[in-house]
Amino acid sequence: MSIPFNAVASAYSNASKLIGDSAKSSSGAAGKGAQGTDFGKILSDQLQGVMDAGKKSDQMSLDMVNGKANVVDVVTAISQTQLAMESMVAVRDKVISAYEEIMRMPI
Repeated sequence: MSIPFNAVASAYSNASKLIGDSAKSSSGAAGKGAQGTDFGKILSDQLQGVMDAGKKSDQMSLDMVNGKANVVDVVTAISQTQLAMESMVAVRDKVISAYEEIMRMPI
C-alpha cells in the first residue's frame, strides 16, 4: 500500500501545529527562568524542516515537468526529503519506545 506524499506532509503539518500549540501553552506554564531548549521546540523545528524539504521537492518536481529544472536537482531534493522523513520517523519511534519503557517502570 502506498501513501501519497501530500497525505504524509499534511499529517506531519498537523502534528507540527499541535506540537507548536502545546509548546506555547507549556512555555507559559513553565517558569520563565527555565534553562536549555524545549524538546517540543526542537521537535517542532525539525518537523518544519521536513515540511520545507517536502515543499522544495514538490516545487522542483513541478519545475521539472515545466522544463525549468534539472533532473539531478529534482532527485537530490527528493532524496533530501526522504532522508528527513526517515529521520523524523526514527525519532518518533524512539520517543514512543521511551514512553513505553517509562510506562513499564514500577512505581
